Amino acid sequence: MTTTAEPVSADAAGLAQAARSNLWMHFTRHSAYDETDVPVIVRGEGPYIWDARGKRYLDGLAGLFAVQVGHGREELAEAAARQTKQLAYFPLWGHAHPTAIELASRLAHAAPGDLNRVFFTVSGGESVETAWKLAKQYFKLVGKPGKHKVISRALAYHGTSQGALSITGIPGAKADFEPLVPSTLRVPNTNFYRAPEHADDYEAYGRWAADQIEQAIEFEGADTVAAVFLEPVQNTGGCFVPPPGYFARVREICDKHDVLLVSDEVICAFGRVGYDFAAKRYGYQPDIITTAKGLTSGYAPLGAVLASERLMEPFTRGATTFMHGSTYGGHPVSCAVALANLDLIEREDLYGHVLSRETAFRSTLDKLTDLPIVGDVRGAGFFYGIELVKDKKTKETFSADESERVLRGFLSDALFEAGLYCRADDRAEPVVQLSPPLICDQPQFDEMEQILRDTLTRAWALL
Repeated sequence: MTTTAEPVSADAAGLAQAARSNLWMHFTRHSAYDETDVPVIVRGEGPYIWDARGKRYLDGLAGLFAVQVGHGREELAEAAARQTKQLAYFPLWGHAHPTAIELASRLAHAAPGDLNRVFFTVSGGESVETAWKLAKQYFKLVGKPGKHKVISRALAYHGTSQGALSITGIPGAKADFEPLVPSTLRVPNTNFYRAPEHADDYEAYGRWAADQIEQAIEFEGADTVAAVFLEPVQNTGGCFVPPPGYFARVREICDKHDVLLVSDEVICAFGRVGYDFAAKRYGYQPDIITTAKGLTSGYAPLGAVLASERLMEPFTRGATTFMHGSTYGGHPVSCAVALANLDLIEREDLYGHVLSRETAFRSTLDKLTDLPIVGDVRGAGFFYGIELVKDKKTKETFSADESERVLRGFLSDALFEAGLYCRADDRAEPVVQLSPPLICDQPQFDEMEQILRDTLTRAWALL
C-alpha cells in the first residue's frame, strides 16, 4: 500500500487538492469531494469569512457556535502573543500560573450562585466528560457509591469522547462506536412544535417534560442516579427553548432526589442567548456548568467546568485526589485569550446588544414562515433553528430519501454557494441553524433572510 503526501501549493486549487489527499476532516462525508474541491477558508473579518478563491461568506454559525466577537480581532491575537512571550506553556498539575488564576476568579465571580471552583479543560466534550467523572467520584466520597447514572434528553449533543458520547442522545452519532459507557438514560426534550402531550399549553408541556425526568429517576432508583445533563437551549433538533417553569421543576426534582443538575452551556454561555451564563436567563441554579466555545470566541481552545464548594469539599481532605486532567487544560495562552475576549465582550456590551437585537433577528427570520417549506422558527438570543416540513398543516417531515436529496444533496451546498455559512441538519427533523457572531445587526439579519428565502424556495421546488 502506498501513501500520497501532496506538496501544498498556496493557490486555491493546490490547497483543495492537498486537503483531499491528506486532511481527514471532522464529521465529513469525504466522498462528497470526489468530484469537487474541498472548501478552504483562509480569512475572517467581523461577521464574514473568505475562501481561498476570494469569495466572501456571511458566517451564520459563528464558526461552530463560537466566534462571539467576530473574526480578526487584533486584541485577541495580541493577548496570545504577549502571553506566549512571557510563559508559552505550563500544566496545572500541582502548579498554577497567573492567567489560569485570574480567569478562574473572574468566572467564579460571574457564575450564578455558589459556583466558585473552576476546572479547566480543552473542549466542550472534555468539559462534559469532566462533569460526569466529578459527579461519580463526588458521590463515592460522600458515601453514596451507587449514584453513577446520568440522564440527558433525546437528541441532545454533549460531545464525542466515550463518556460524553454516551450522554449524547443522537442514535446515529453513537451506533458505530458502541458499546459505549453504560448507565445513561434518555428523557423527552422540549420541542413544543412536535409536542406529544399538552400541545395546546406550553407551560403544561414543560411540566410534563420535566416530570419525565423524575419518572426516570424513580424507575432507576434515586440511589443510582448521579446527574441530569441539560442544555439551556438544546442545539440538536433546532434550538429547543425551555418552556416557562421547566427548569424550576427540574431543580425541584434534583433537590428531592439528591441528583446534580449540570447545565451544559458549551454553546449557550458567553452571550449566545444574551447572558454570560444562560442559567441566569432561565432562572435556575445548576450544581455544575460546562463551558467552552464562546469563552475564547474560538480564538484558542479552552473549556471550563464550574462547580460549587460543596462538590469540591470532599476533594480537599487528606490524600483524596480527582484523578483527572489533561496536558493542555488551562493553557496559559488560551486563558490569556479568554481574559481578553471577556474584556472585549464587556467593553462592547455584546450581552446587551444580543438582548436588544434578538427581537429584530427573530422578526426577520419569522418573515420566512410565509414559505411552504418553513414549519417553525424557534430559539433565543442569536441562536435560532428553522424547521423544514413538507406540509405546514400536518407538520409532515421529509422522508429519508427527500432529506438526502434536498437537504444534503442541495440545500447545504446551495446556501454556502449563495454566500451564507450555516448548518442544514437532519439528525432530528430537518432544520437550518443560525448562530451568527454577536456583533451582527440588521444588515446581516436581512442578508441571512434574503439568502435563505431564495435557497429555500428552490429547495421547495425539488419536493
